[in-house]
Amino acid sequence: MNDLAPLLTPEGRALLDEVRDTDPAHELAVATRLRREHPADLVSAALGQARLRQRAAAKFGAQDAGRMFFTPNGVEQSTRASVAAYRARRFRELGVTSVADLCCGIGGDAIALARAGIRVLAVDRDPLTAAAARANAEALGLADLIEVRRTDVTEVDTSGWDAVFVDPARRGGRGRIFDPEAYSPPLSWAVGAARTASRAAALKVAPGIPHEAVPDDAEAEWISDGGDVKEAVLWFGAGRDAAQAAVRATLLPGPRTLHSRGLPDPAVRPPGRYLYEPDGAVIRAHLVAEVAEQLDGGLIDATIAYVTADEHRPTPYATAYEITDRLPFNAKKLKALLRERQVGTLTVKKRGSAVEPEELRRKVLPKPHGSASVTVFLTRVDGAPAMLLGHPVR
Repeated sequence: MNDLAPLLTPEGRALLDEVRDTDPAHELAVATRLRREHPADLVSAALGQARLRQRAAAKFGAQDAGRMFFTPNGVEQSTRASVAAYRARRFRELGVTSVADLCCGIGGDAIALARAGIRVLAVDRDPLTAAAARANAEALGLADLIEVRRTDVTEVDTSGWDAVFVDPARRGGRGRIFDPEAYSPPLSWAVGAARTASRAAALKVAPGIPHEAVPDDAEAEWISDGGDVKEAVLWFGAGRDAAQAAVRATLLPGPRTLHSRGLPDPAVRPPGRYLYEPDGAVIRAHLVAEVAEQLDGGLIDATIAYVTADEHRPTPYATAYEITDRLPFNAKKLKALLRERQVGTLTVKKRGSAVEPEELRRKVLPKPHGSASVTVFLTRVDGAPAMLLGHPVR
């Protein structure tokens, strides 16, 4: 069903309530029963929406997801609620009271902006997606703050809005798009739209965007949530923090923000007692040097983003491990060591190694030997393949 309207009727809403917690394993039996009393297309649409809501709970929380309406692409491409709320707070702190949300999708960012008290024009050219955004604004009681318009974003006059937010489509028929000029609309158009904003603008881009593709007048912010890198954002106008460097990494929850200080690459040194794994947003933002300086540490290899130090210094920007062994890479030796130490749980991390973690885990620990746990880092130490064994610092 390519139309949400039947699901918005009293019959459709009642059916959605009835199938809310349907186990996928029982879906066929539920569908057969319901089709005796309801149109087959409506039953299929309700069950499909229930599946999407179950998937969306991880991004939006069960309470909101259980009331919202989704498309398959909308679930995949929408902003996680915690990230959208952080960005909305930042807009609010800039004094923004209205935002033109271009390429709004199913309305995830528009919802966060409206909940921050910001008036939103949400624009998307896809009829079903725009319908979902409108239904979501109504379902969450935000229709007074969110105006949904179905049109091409390139035809929208944003002059009456304080700020512009653009979230170009980064997936095509062949999957993820890596060239910013192949976004829809292209990054160059989005940058032009951002520069016309009267107060501030933000462009959501893929976290893998090359640093050289960031415009000189933009601040680039990489954002992670719970240790997972979610996106990069280019800020323009008042959104760019002129008092800081043009690159930052923000970690959620928190938020905790690390600014670039333009430091040179850290020196390479032998592994010390502790190994630090920087957060992915820190690595993407090229701020490993800033973390290494905080830790009075260095790199184990010039091309590897692992920081080593002799002392433990807690930091939100990296996870610390105490290293117990440093060995040249040798699977047989690792297998014997795990047996000797009665290891039952093995965590394999790699950076700068061609070895596949799952393959190594099956080879060196086919069955548990005991209750001990070990983390092994497959990496390079000053150019040579190595294994570093240790455990997280609690």
